[in-house]
Amino acid sequence: MKTPISTFCKMVLACMLALVLACGPALASDTLSQIKDAGVLKVAVPQDFPPFGSVGPDMQPLGYDIDMASLIAAKLGVKVKLVPVTSTNRIPYLTTGKVDLVISSLGKNPKRAAVIDFSDAYAPFFNGVFGTSDEKVAGPADLADKTVAVTRGSIEDLELTKVAPESTVIKRFEDNSSTIAAYQTGQVDLVATGNVVAASINEKKPAKMLETKFMIKNSPCYVGIAKDQPALMAKVNAIIAGAKKDGSLGAISEKWLHNPLPENL
Repeated sequence: MKTPISTFCKMVLACMLALVLACGPALASDTLSQIKDAGVLKVAVPQDFPPFGSVGPDMQPLGYDIDMASLIAAKLGVKVKLVPVTSTNRIPYLTTGKVDLVISSLGKNPKRAAVIDFSDAYAPFFNGVFGTSDEKVAGPADLADKTVAVTRGSIEDLELTKVAPESTVIKRFEDNSSTIAAYQTGQVDLVATGNVVAASINEKKPAKMLETKFMIKNSPCYVGIAKDQPALMAKVNAIIAGAKKDGSLGAISEKWLHNPLPENL
């Protein structure tokens, strides 16, 4: 008995569908292989957010994220292509394939995690308490009887108020410049601010360098990776782990943030 043509076509289509479903993962694009085949890693980086990314006098990009992009490319054995982005377009550039990675002071939140994946943390981004090296402060309890400058209404103001002992004197100022000036002129023992603000102050090599004492709110930076790229994710995480272990990531932190890499990063 001959099989009708319509039935035969249905059988062929069913077999093709089964084959596609069985091979689906294998047919999915493998970004890591594409990077290696092309010999180029395309990375979205910031251009107006020092010390993570900006443009130098020679019009070349520089910063923490630029060094991180170069490190990952070197470990992959490929060239790096830096793609300047803004905070608005950095994720769309990744999801549309214009870049392979986003290394742009990118924080993690549920909304972003629904669209892209995140590597392990590679850079500290936090609000904390800072002071000179001779201030023996390691946590909130050590602020007892200390005087701390903070910008009124800022995140660090709200968080510091929650954890500081009652005997801590919190002096509030109306802007960051006044807050930092109070610390630099000796009006206070310590200052609560963001690590990026501290890095920009330390870049000027002031008499009273801002050394990190402890964090009061932590929001580290992660490498953004497109969804369903396990090979690339594993490789990036291995590179980050290796850079932490061999000290190269710590050197980048010292270079741009003027502070060692936090132990709990």
